[in-house]
Amino acid sequence: MEHNSTSYQDRIKDFDWSISEKELGYKRGDVLNIGWYCSDRICQMGKADKLALVWENSAGEERKFTYNDVRRTSNSIGAYLRSLGIKDGDRVCLFMDKIPELYIGFLGVLKIGAIAQPLFSAFGDESLFVRLKDAGTRAIITQRKHVSKVRKILAQLPSLERIIVVDHDGKKPLQEKEVAFSIYDGKGVESLDIFPTTAESPSVLHYTSGTTGQPKGVKHVHYSLISQYLTAKWVLDLKDSDIYWCTADPGWVTGTSYGIIAPFALGVTQCVQDVGFSAEGWYKFIEKCKVTVWYSAPTAIRSLMKAGDEAVKKYNMSSLRHLCSVGEPLNSEAVIWSERVFGLPFHDTYWQTETGSIMITNLPGMKVKPGSMGRAFPGITATVLDIHTSEPITSPGKVGLIAIKPGWPSMMRAYWNNEHAYKGKFKNNWYLPGDRSSIDSDGYFWFAGRDDDIINTGGHLVSPFEVESALLEHESVAESAVVAKPDQINMEVVKAFVSLKPGFNPSGDLELEIMNFIRKKLSPLAMPQEIEYVKSLPKTRSGKIMRRLLRAKEWGQEIGDTSTLEDDE
Repeated sequence: MEHNSTSYQDRIKDFDWSISEKELGYKRGDVLNIGWYCSDRICQMGKADKLALVWENSAGEERKFTYNDVRRTSNSIGAYLRSLGIKDGDRVCLFMDKIPELYIGFLGVLKIGAIAQPLFSAFGDESLFVRLKDAGTRAIITQRKHVSKVRKILAQLPSLERIIVVDHDGKKPLQEKEVAFSIYDGKGVESLDIFPTTAESPSVLHYTSGTTGQPKGVKHVHYSLISQYLTAKWVLDLKDSDIYWCTADPGWVTGTSYGIIAPFALGVTQCVQDVGFSAEGWYKFIEKCKVTVWYSAPTAIRSLMKAGDEAVKKYNMSSLRHLCSVGEPLNSEAVIWSERVFGLPFHDTYWQTETGSIMITNLPGMKVKPGSMGRAFPGITATVLDIHTSEPITSPGKVGLIAIKPGWPSMMRAYWNNEHAYKGKFKNNWYLPGDRSSIDSDGYFWFAGRDDDIINTGGHLVSPFEVESALLEHESVAESAVVAKPDQINMEVVKAFVSLKPGFNPSGDLELEIMNFIRKKLSPLAMPQEIEYVKSLPKTRSGKIMRRLLRAKEWGQEIGDTSTLEDDE
C-alpha cells in the first residue's frame, strides 16, 4: 500500500483549513458536534457495519464494535447522563482503564454538549482530587477497581453529584452518590437528540502539569475536529482500509485527539490493547490485528529496542506500512533501528496538550532526518525566537524558543479558571509551547530541551511542584526539591532531594516508604525513582529553591550564574 505521495510543497501551497471543513461536510455556523461526526455521520456514509473498535484485555478477552454499535452505545451513555440531570457545559470525568466504555463514553458525553474530562486511571486520590475540584466536575464515570479513590475525596467535592460505575457486579453495595450502568445490558438507544454545539462550544478539558502551580485545565472546543481530522489523514496517512493502533491512553491528549476523535472521524478500524507493556505482547497484537498504521511513543520504542531484534523476528510484521511517534524527542537511533527491523522509519510528530493536534512533523513522502521533529504542518506558521530579544531567528542551527502563530482550529481556548497562565503562553502574537529548538537550512526543527522545570518521563509531563507538595505531606520530610534525572528508556525520570525533619534518619526503608507514599497519592509516573537525602537545598536569597542547580548536577551541565544564591554561612 502506497503513502499519500503529494509533496510537502504542494501541501503548503494555497493551504486553507476549509479543505478539512469541505471533506467533513461542515459549513461555518453549522452545528458541530464531535460525538455525532465520529459515529452517526460515519453510519450515514454507509459504514454502519464497518468495525470501529477491536478491544482486547490482558486475559485475552476480546470485544468488537461496529460504527453502528458505537453510535447506539454512545447514544445510551448520553441518554443515561441526561437522565441523571447532566446538561450541556457540565464537566463529566472519564476515569477508567483503556476499556470500550472510555472510548465510546467520551463520544456520549460530547453528544449531550457536556465537557469530557479524561483522567489517567493510574492517578492516585490526591491527583484526582486536585483536577476534579478545579473543574467543578459534576459526574465521574469509573470502574470498581478505581471507585475507592473517588470515595476517599468525595466529602471534599460538593459539586460531584454522581459516580457512575460501569462494571458493578452487585456483590458489594453501591455507596453515596453511586449508580450502576452497563453498556452491555440493553440494545442501545436508537435515537438521541444531539445537543447543537457549534465550533466554539467547549468539548474537552485535559489537565497538564504546571511548573510552579497546580495542574492547568486545557479547554478545547468542537472546532478542534477540523485540525485533528486533517492531520490524521495527512500525517498518520489514515485511509479507509487501515487497521490503526494508537498506544496512548486517552487520559492524555494523544489518546483523545488521535486515539478517539481522529480515527473515528475518518471511519477507520482501530485496535486497543488494555494490557501492560511487553515487547512480545505488542508484536503479537500487531500480527493478530494486522495493524497497518501504528502511533506510539519514544519510550515504548526504546523499550522495544532493548528487547532486541530477535523478538521482532518471531512475529509477522508485514502488515505495517506507516509508523509515527509522539510525546517526547525521538532519538535518531530509534529511527535507524526501526528502518532496520521493520523496514520503515518512525515519523516524529511534535505537539502538546495545548495545541490539540500535530504542529511540526515528518509528513509521509518527506525525507526523514533521524533526530529531527520535521517541518511545520501546512497551515501552521512556526519559528524559533531569540531567547533575549524575542525576535525570530534567521540563522540556521541557532537554538531559540519554539513559537507558533495562533489561529489553528484545535488551539486551546483557555486554561480553566486561570486567565493569567493562559495569557502567559503568548508573546508578541506568538504562542510559546515552552520548548527550545533550532531550525536547519531546509526548515527542519531540531529539539533542544524544555524551557522550564517540567519533567517529561516517558512522554508524560510531571510537575515538580505537585510532587514537592506531596512530599511535604510525608511526616519525615522537612523540605524537598524535584528534578529530572537522565534515564536510558524513559529519557527522564523523577529524582527527589529531601531534607528530613529532626528525629528521622536516612535509610533505604524510608526511601521506599516515601516513594510508595507518592505513588499512591499522585501516580506511578510521579513517583521518584531516586531519593537523595541532603542537609539543605540550594535557595535564592528570596528563599526560592534553585532546581536549576540540582538539575545541572544530574545532567553534568554547567551550573551557570549563581549570583542570586543565598550565602552559605
